[in-house]
Amino acid sequence: MIAASLGASGAPLRILCLGAHCDDLEIGCGGTILRLLAERPGSTVRWEVFAGDGERASEARSSAADFLAAAGRTQVEINSFRESYFPFVGAQIKDRFEQIKAEVEPDLILTPRTEDLHQDHRLIGELTWNTFRDHLIAEYEIPKYEGDLGQPNVFAPLSRAIAQRKIELVLRHFRSQAGRRWFRAETFESLMRLRGIECNAAEGFAEALYVRKLLL
Repeated sequence: MIAASLGASGAPLRILCLGAHCDDLEIGCGGTILRLLAERPGSTVRWEVFAGDGERASEARSSAADFLAAAGRTQVEINSFRESYFPFVGAQIKDRFEQIKAEVEPDLILTPRTEDLHQDHRLIGELTWNTFRDHLIAEYEIPKYEGDLGQPNVFAPLSRAIAQRKIELVLRHFRSQAGRRWFRAETFESLMRLRGIECNAAEGFAEALYVRKLLL
């Protein structure tokens, strides 16, 4: 398998991380973020979550602080759009996207899949493409009841240490989700192991991403 690199090896990146809900980024691409920040010292991260208030917002801020600890500079924004109603407040969310666009010029955007069956995830993915027209966009996946996992075309191999760190941080910070039957270490590990098999990862772990456009 041929490996691709994001710009010059070791150079800092400007990363825009977009999540519909407070744990989306951590579950979908938390390992990739940990790896990129370890390999690219001085990288800057804009971390934008669109639905979160009260306890969930507090969890999200605490989690972002740990996941982004190795970044050179960060900006974390937790919005309070109504969860599960994103298509019905799409105009306001689009306005927020336009504000973000005026403030950042990312090298890489991490966003939910446009084929995600959860309406909130899907709208954020669609608005990412609608707003950022000349950027590298990588869509991450989130396991869920709907069973909408696809066939990814980009993989981020992870060390065992990073994979375990991701799981540890997700479980530590999002205690409000502990009662959900799927919110288990086994869930997160099994998907990373499956993607690790698919890309022949050296230590057996990977996260999958979906990239529709890539300029060679």
